[in-house]
Amino acid sequence: MNMALSSSFSRAINAEIEEIGWEHLVRLAEDLSFVTFRVVDKKERVHVLEILLDKSYPNCAPSVSADVPYLFDLVWSRSSRLNDVVKQFRQHLEKLQQFWSAVEDIDQSLLVSDSAQLHRATSFRHINIGNDCSIILHIRVNDPRSLPECRFLGLDENVSLLRDKWRRNCNKWSKDKLFAENLATLLEFQLPGPPGVEKNDQQIDCGICYSQFLPVDDELGPKSGSKTDYTCENTTCSKAFHSVCLGDWLRSITTTRQSFDVLFGNCPYCSQPVAVKIGARK
Repeated sequence: MNMALSSSFSRAINAEIEEIGWEHLVRLAEDLSFVTFRVVDKKERVHVLEILLDKSYPNCAPSVSADVPYLFDLVWSRSSRLNDVVKQFRQHLEKLQQFWSAVEDIDQSLLVSDSAQLHRATSFRHINIGNDCSIILHIRVNDPRSLPECRFLGLDENVSLLRDKWRRNCNKWSKDKLFAENLATLLEFQLPGPPGVEKNDQQIDCGICYSQFLPVDDELGPKSGSKTDYTCENTTCSKAFHSVCLGDWLRSITTTRQSFDVLFGNCPYCSQPVAVKIGARK
């Protein structure tokens, strides 16, 4: 790509980001190979949409990735823009609302294993049901309130009894009932609920670079190789960041203010006000 073409491409991408709104931008690659946006659905769930830009963009459709159970088929033409991708992603999120409501019902009412490792793309739940037994539920993304596929784990004799109950009672499953109530009906006992949420039970990967630790680099000075050290104070967000990454991101936003060595702006995920102290690099 020659310099004139590169400059034209950069101006076009910046104009398309402006159309969406810079406040929704999470990250823009220096070589313009990808751009990441924060998209909030009607239930205020925060989603991150990554759009990969080919050198032939916009003549060829970009590729997209997101933390969803399945991706949508992007409708694209030469006149399409990044805003069209975001609009189609929003429409896709609308189709997944019932699925996320269903899995949130499970997470809030049952004892889910490895809950900290789950993502919005995950369509199964591993549930501890007591007596050294557990059940893996595979939620149907397009019909999440229907009877899920299941697999029991545990001692053979216990699993055999659970399977018999499931087969005998599966016709009692009701889409109008919560998962905990349906499972209690099928298995003929009350399942244990979730433990109390620990205050320190937060995600530790940086919401900007998506890594737990910064790279080992002399230019980062004392921050070299450090873990996330800033957490959004909004309890419904609690996104973790490296202060270095958040500072770099805030510098790219035109509405960010600086007072001495502190940057003032908004969380890239929930828009909660944030203040980050910046230090000199080597």
